[in-house]
Amino acid sequence: MVKLSVIVPFYNVQTYAPDTLRSLRANAREDFEFILVDDCSTDGTADILRRAEDEIEGVVVRRHEQNGGLATARNTGLDAARGEYLAFLDGDDWLAPGYFAEVLARTEALGCDFVRTDHVQVEGRNRSVHRVPHGRRGEVMDPRDAILPAERSTSVDYPYAWAGLYHRRLLDRGLLHFTDGLRTAEDRPWIWRLHREADSFAVLGLLGIFYRRGVASSLTQIGDVRQLDFIRSFDQVIRETSEDRDAQVLLPKAVRTYCAIISHHMSSIERFEPAVARTLKSMSAAALRRMPQQVLDEALDSMDVQRATLLRRLRRRPAAAGTKEVSAA
Repeated sequence: MVKLSVIVPFYNVQTYAPDTLRSLRANAREDFEFILVDDCSTDGTADILRRAEDEIEGVVVRRHEQNGGLATARNTGLDAARGEYLAFLDGDDWLAPGYFAEVLARTEALGCDFVRTDHVQVEGRNRSVHRVPHGRRGEVMDPRDAILPAERSTSVDYPYAWAGLYHRRLLDRGLLHFTDGLRTAEDRPWIWRLHREADSFAVLGLLGIFYRRGVASSLTQIGDVRQLDFIRSFDQVIRETSEDRDAQVLLPKAVRTYCAIISHHMSSIERFEPAVARTLKSMSAAALRRMPQQVLDEALDSMDVQRATLLRRLRRRPAAAGTKEVSAA
């Protein structure tokens, strides 16, 4: 029986893939499988993964014939996974030796649906510890209780799929798949759904995942149109939260977070290509007008003057000629 399936998408990361694979080798166990998904890489990544299939115990390689993005690659891995527990890793990150055995043992002892873990962020030679924004550690809790308060960072603001471990019953309930085709912010609807619909979770004060930032090929570093998928992503969060039994309580958090992300992108709009920047403005304005307006007004009233002014001005921006606003889809 496979105890743990680890899903690792790769796309054009030949520089970093050897580090990732060495760390998987240092976490290998006879009842672990590593599902490596090559998302149609065009560099030497595919050759590196083919060698890994022969050299590392438990490695299974899946290859996409066309690039689908991170969400689609993770879904490919989920469809192939056989483990009782599931975990994720990105193809340019790495793990401490024995990390998965430790997090699995702690998760089994707690018996909950999923756990969230801290991580180490790596930028060049600099390393910094990033904690799950939830103070209680090693205690089984209701995930819904970790969504609020609206005005503070909470567990849904720590969306990294790879910072945790997930029981297979979540996959069987349809809670672990990502929205196919999302190129960025794919983990936002995913983490919100987990916290709304799973029965139990815990936070572990365990470091062992090293998250590499500043990679040139990462979408967070590229100002092209794929970055705008955050709007589709948060539209989904708003729509699904609006259908929740506690919508009135939870929507202020979802709307406030969406506003913060729009403000973040607008404050660094110069990094986008000119045409993409114009599209960002028009799509963000339309998104603000789609939000529940009373909830949005209350969110803006609670924000600092600079961000609130920017967002109010953006909401008043006329729709572009010849276009129509599309509802959240």
